[in-house]
Parts: sequence; structure tokens; C-alpha cells
Amino acid sequence: MTTTHTLTAPGVRLHYEVRGTGPLLLVMGAPMSAAAFAPLADALAGDHTVVTHDPRGIGGSRLDDPGQDSTPELRADDVAALLDALGAESADVFGSSGGAVTGLALAARHPGRVRTLVAHEPPLLSLLPDAAERHAATEDIIETFHKEGVGAAWAKFMAVSTAPGAVTGPPSEASDAQESPGSSDAPESPRSSDAPESPESHEPSAQDLADSAHFFAHELRGTTRYVPDIPALTSGPGRVVVAIGATSGPLLTHHTSTALAGLLGTPPAEFPGGHGGFMEQPEQFAQALREVLAGEGDGGPTTG
Repeated sequence: MTTTHTLTAPGVRLHYEVRGTGPLLLVMGAPMSAAAFAPLADALAGDHTVVTHDPRGIGGSRLDDPGQDSTPELRADDVAALLDALGAESADVFGSSGGAVTGLALAARHPGRVRTLVAHEPPLLSLLPDAAERHAATEDIIETFHKEGVGAAWAKFMAVSTAPGAVTGPPSEASDAQESPGSSDAPESPRSSDAPESPESHEPSAQDLADSAHFFAHELRGTTRYVPDIPALTSGPGRVVVAIGATSGPLLTHHTSTALAGLLGTPPAEFPGGHGGFMEQPEQFAQALREVLAGEGDGGPTTG
């Protein structure tokens, strides 16, 4: 059974969901909402208490100030407040894409609250050798959103996410509503590798459009420019495992994840599927996550 709750945190009312029994596991994305992780959460609920939430400004998590930017630091503080609301001192954390960036900020800002963080393909563009070019491409996407709207921004975002010289980051269910991914000349299109087509793919809802607008205007820049605190991550009491999808080779997030693993001094763990493997193969993905949380086949030992 899944129960839904609302938490009032500084500047936001967070929507979160709880299912299952067992050790506490937080599962999160950004900008993906709790709904995107429901199949994975269901697959894990037999042996974990799984908590998912809508990140601030997305879905049911309403901001006091809709114009406030969503930074990894603010999202990390939201998660710490969520742990407080759950009466939990610490938890295991799985974060994908922007949610992985949130997890990295959580582990650095709130040491002791994270037992194991599995950071699945964080889009940390600042770790790449051509970071300036990547950031410029991100700014172009954001400018496109402001000038031409959500559709044009998603088309540009998805079209370049696997191309040489491209910028990528968190996918969104709404991104599948655009036409360009299927026509990309990249080795594997983001639509096929990252996000399975949903029934409403070609007719994004009002909420999809609002979430996309928030992502481009207030989240994309802060997420992709985040620089992880490597000393804090490697010296803290928690364990950080970088996860990369088995079919994510063409994606820029494969390179950002490899760079992060190198800085942490640990090999990455391979997970089923691509950037959206938790949606493509939730049962297999859940098993891989169980093994990593148990310390089998992961990217490194406990630190601290």
C-alpha cells in the first residue's frame, strides 16, 4: 500500500509517498517526480520502506515563491527535512540524474544522514574538460525556452543530448512529447534509451508543461553547474557509489559519471538499461540496487 503525505519545509510544501517495509530507502529524481519512480519503488517495497517525493517546484510540491530557483543545496535540505519528518536519523539514497546531484549535495551538507548513496548518472558538466562549452550549450537551451517556449527547448535539449559537443541532463516525461529525439543521428536516441514512451507522450498535460517550464527556468542551470565536494564525500561517514547504465555509452551523463567516479577513486557500478533504466527494467534495476546497497559489486568501500 502506498500512502501520500505533505511536508511543510522552508519555502515549499513537499509531496511525498511511502510504501513497503524494511530499511529506509529514499528514491529521487530532479526534475522527475515521484510518479516516474513508482515501478522501481513497487519492485523494492517487498524488502524496503521506499520513500519518493516530488522535488520542489515539480508536481505536487508547491513553492511559496514560484520564481525561486531550485538548487541542489535547497533540494538536499528538503530531503534532510523529509528524514526529520520520517523520524529517521539516516537512510540509503538512490538518486538518478538531477536526483543524483541532490544526493551528492545531501551527503556533503548533511553528513551522517546518508548511509549509502547510489548516484545514477549525475549531469555534472563542470567535471568535463570542455565544461565551458557545455555550460554555454546549457545557456542556449535556457535562452531558447525563454524565447520560444517549452517545445523548442525540449527539442534542442533532446537533439543534442547524445551528439558530439552536446549538453545533457535530467530527462522528463514531458520531453517525449517533442519530435526531435526520434530523428537524431546519434547512435542511440534519448527516447529509446532514456525514457519509455508513455500514453500521453504526444499530449503533455498542463502539469507536464508547468514542470518543464520550471526545469528550464529554475533548475537546469543549477543542477548542471553543481560541483561536488569531493573531500566531504570521500571523508564522510557514508558510502558513495556512482552508477552508470549499461546502454548509456552514447550519453553525456556516462562521461560525467565516469569523471565523478574517477575523482572519488572508485569504479562505477553498472546498472541495467540506460539513463532511464529504472523505468525500462524496474525489476532488474531493483535487484542491481539491492546488490549495491548490500555491498556486492559496487563502486567502493565505506568511507570515513
